[in-house]
Amino acid sequence: MQQHRVCFLATAGFEAARRLAFAPSDHRLGRVHGHGFRAVVRVAAAPDASTPWAPFPGAEVDALRAALQASVAPLDYRRLDQLGAMGRFDHPTDEALARYVGMQVENRLAAPPYGVGIHSTSDQGVDLDAQGEAVVWRRYRFESAHQLPNVPPGHKCGRMHGHGFTVTLEARMSCLDGASALAYDELDRVWVPFGAELHQACLNDLPGLENPTSEWIAHWLWHRIRPRLPALAAVTVGETAGSGARFDGSGYRIWKDFHLDSAVRLRSAGPGDGRRRIHGHSYRLRLHLVGPLDRVYGWTIDFGDVKALFAPVFDRIDHQPLYEVPGVEERGSAALVEWIRGEAATTLPQLARVDLYETPGCGVILDWT
Repeated sequence: MQQHRVCFLATAGFEAARRLAFAPSDHRLGRVHGHGFRAVVRVAAAPDASTPWAPFPGAEVDALRAALQASVAPLDYRRLDQLGAMGRFDHPTDEALARYVGMQVENRLAAPPYGVGIHSTSDQGVDLDAQGEAVVWRRYRFESAHQLPNVPPGHKCGRMHGHGFTVTLEARMSCLDGASALAYDELDRVWVPFGAELHQACLNDLPGLENPTSEWIAHWLWHRIRPRLPALAAVTVGETAGSGARFDGSGYRIWKDFHLDSAVRLRSAGPGDGRRRIHGHSYRLRLHLVGPLDRVYGWTIDFGDVKALFAPVFDRIDHQPLYEVPGVEERGSAALVEWIRGEAATTLPQLARVDLYETPGCGVILDWT
């Protein structure tokens, strides 16, 4: 198998107000306003899979979440633009907040984050990658109908149907003019004509979308938006809440979600620690797959085929005692995603990443791309 990377992921919220002094006098960001912010952080395990910042194997997610909550606590219920005198940041943009949180988490764990993000709403934010490069993103919605004309007879997607689609545009901050806070305006400006064209339409009637799979919609948007927004990094299309496709100009990635209600226990936990007892989670599992488009069907792989091919693996872990899966009792979710990869590799060779969330926004990612 290819070399892989294990990352632990946590999120934490904080409520805060701010005013961005550099915004134009008539811009909404120049007024005092507030958000329910979400901070997101990933920390990678060492090459030997060790995590010295966690008290025992399997406790990494909880330890990371605690460190992140402590890191955002000084921002909670504060006027962020008045923290500059305390040496926090000059202007509390989403990017500046992400860099501040990343430094705080690194100081607490003595381990550099692999990625940090600040989501100022559920539909916008700034993410920093492992090299510290900032990517600003914003999510849009449109309600439309489509059918896939080339699917086999009897396939449900061959019938005319509809979705509440989402589109997420990502842009590299280093290629944009102005501050990240104003970049959302630029994304809005670029999106407006495309949103008007796609909303309340039959996608098959639009030139170039005769076979409107999620992958092809992302491709279609990329090639129309990129000339207007050279900083564009990726276009992601969500067809449903649990499936969609991403195109970055060179390749496609799709995802499919599954939900597990399963039991777990961690034998490495100390006496009196509740995690040593049998307990459980409503897990969210996301499989990411990469590959070229099928020239006839216009998809990387049918979402329905992903579900069917993964079903034998899924049935072995859904409504099951996960501590009977080899290694999971000793290492928890990190061992489980590695087990899933190994079990699904033959039937889903396109599999490139596995995300497993123990609770909303908190879990482990296994990536080998």
